[in-house]
Amino acid sequence: MTEPSGNPPRPPVAARRPKTFRHHGDSRTDDYAWLRDPGYPDVRDAAILDYLTAENAYREAVMAPTADLRETLFREMKGRLKDDDRGVPMKKGPWFYSWRFEAGAQYRTHFRIRYEEGPDGAPRTILDEPALAEGLDYLRVRAVEPSPDHSLLAYSVDTDGSERFAIRVRDLRTGEDLPDLVPNTSGAPAWATDNRTLFYVRLDEQLRPSSLWRHRLGTPVEADVEVYREPDPGFGISVDLGADQFYLFIRTGDHETSEVRFVPAEAPETEPRLISTRRTGRLYEVDHRDGVFWILTDDTHPNRRLAAAPADSPDTENWREVIAPSDNIYLTGLAVFRDWMLIEEREAGVKHLRIRHFADGAEHRIAFPEPAYAVHPAGNAEFDLVHLRIAYQSLVTPLTVWDYDVVTRERTVRKVQEIPSGYDASQYVSEREMAPSHDGVLVPVTVVRRRDTPRDGSAPLYLYAYGSYGMNMDPSFGTARLSLLDRGFVFALANPRGGSELGKNWYETGKLEHKENTFRDVIAVARHLAAAGYARAGNMALAGGSAGGLTVGATVNMAPDLFRAAAAHVPFVDVLNTMLDDTLWLTPGEFPEWGNPSASEAAYRRIEAYSPYDNVEPKDYPHLFVTGGLSDARVTYWEPAKWVAKLRATKTDDNLLVLRMNMGAGHGGKSGRYEALHEVAEEYAFLLMVFGLLTESDLRGTPG
Repeated sequence: MTEPSGNPPRPPVAARRPKTFRHHGDSRTDDYAWLRDPGYPDVRDAAILDYLTAENAYREAVMAPTADLRETLFREMKGRLKDDDRGVPMKKGPWFYSWRFEAGAQYRTHFRIRYEEGPDGAPRTILDEPALAEGLDYLRVRAVEPSPDHSLLAYSVDTDGSERFAIRVRDLRTGEDLPDLVPNTSGAPAWATDNRTLFYVRLDEQLRPSSLWRHRLGTPVEADVEVYREPDPGFGISVDLGADQFYLFIRTGDHETSEVRFVPAEAPETEPRLISTRRTGRLYEVDHRDGVFWILTDDTHPNRRLAAAPADSPDTENWREVIAPSDNIYLTGLAVFRDWMLIEEREAGVKHLRIRHFADGAEHRIAFPEPAYAVHPAGNAEFDLVHLRIAYQSLVTPLTVWDYDVVTRERTVRKVQEIPSGYDASQYVSEREMAPSHDGVLVPVTVVRRRDTPRDGSAPLYLYAYGSYGMNMDPSFGTARLSLLDRGFVFALANPRGGSELGKNWYETGKLEHKENTFRDVIAVARHLAAAGYARAGNMALAGGSAGGLTVGATVNMAPDLFRAAAAHVPFVDVLNTMLDDTLWLTPGEFPEWGNPSASEAAYRRIEAYSPYDNVEPKDYPHLFVTGGLSDARVTYWEPAKWVAKLRATKTDDNLLVLRMNMGAGHGGKSGRYEALHEVAEEYAFLLMVFGLLTESDLRGTPG
């Protein structure tokens, strides 16, 4: 499959304004710097918009032969989603809260049921997302937060994908919105227990969550009080009400340093009090119960310990160790309830949930049925709980919601993800491999395939990788993925260094001066999978998004021959230019992850050596499917646009290279559960096309 006869877009002559940068004695010319609109985050430059529109038109021309296949794939994927799906009701105060999709709806309707009626009682709608979405191309609702007395609802809405949320408050007795409207926020407000005061985080001109404000219902936003302003541009702020509703917690930090303040929830005008002053390289998180702060921290060991401190004197010198740190167990999360606490932890690359009772200190881990899975607590809104709600899944097991009795250890299934078009888990097999990397370190990779897909190297393979910020990519179920598996693909999920699947050290050895370990680990995984018979070199697709898109870009620069194709979604590929620009939202907060190339020549040289955009060379590349979002505030639209333009001008092959630029969306792509499937269908159709797997029925379409 080669480039079609139509010409790909070229920059208009009037817009070709290269820019020269000089740092640390180095002079670089960026031929595509003109693609950044000087008015960003508003993009109005006609030449830029015309160019991006031309890229979309070119992609549509390239993908035209797959129109029937895309529709077939979309119908398959849509058929696996329950049209009138609904969540498991969650008890909160005198109500059960939940959501549902009406038949054919793209967005959720939120409702509640009186507790005395039971979870199957009469639902009362509290927020109708489909109504909010009328006339909009994009909608994302982040917060749906009832007030402590359940008379009001705070909700937040983003209508363009820029992650600038407006907060509104609804009177749940009348169903009408109050006049209060708070624009330009992070979208995650917290109630004080007076039911009249909202705390929220305001975004600055760079879209950074840099200041905390207090809003009193019924007063103008202009009268809101600034509670805290973060002086470090690399730190972000969040606020939440503790589960016992005793304190509001104000959290600030970046990827390696944090600081927590607290305010009595019943006295919201109280000056925030600091728990422990920030110390570079130390993270800590806090929960509260009965006058004691429970603190998870990495102050003595990267894998963290659990400490306790009295709430009236929470300074560091009063932290009493409760659970000592371990070389093998990484403590990753904490939730405190009335009689017990939940500790999230990882061991040997697998996530575990540990219950610890306050009465006697007794502990146990919750047992799960498979060796590799994804699990998280879900819907535990009350402080006084006996049953822990858990969401569990694996590469072959659909999402299952359990209520787990922490005393009897019995579990009750509340919901199993329904797949209307049918799914037989016995037809699929999941396997776990450990791939030796360049330095002998073993890298986990989890694989799923149909049982009848041969393991003789003949199958095509889709390899997904991320590997940054210590984020964990656990093996979860995906209904859309079945469209590839049922066409003979093997799917593999790699866990390269840069994540923290194997502990904090796994993260530390995949960042800063060790960042290339991430890309070398992915290369090692691909070669191992070929040696193990899952595929062969040159017959794989590599995929990743955001920082995972960086992994894709750097890996195909280093080892393009391993992959037939690659899909890079909103890829962070212009790393050096972005990290040199501290006016961008995320840049200052990213210095602990990548380094500060303005301040350090060593960091500059290191990033320059792997930044995908800066290392495009005149050589053959795989077929490339690239996406971006015009409203993306995390990975700005010009990163994928510049990368694609430079690849077009530089690469020596005639493989396909297309860019899908969402002109009305941001980092997460299109909103709406069905609209998002169209985007997945297009990526999969691209892969089937370039792998030469199109059939006559694919091109004709299937009646339906």
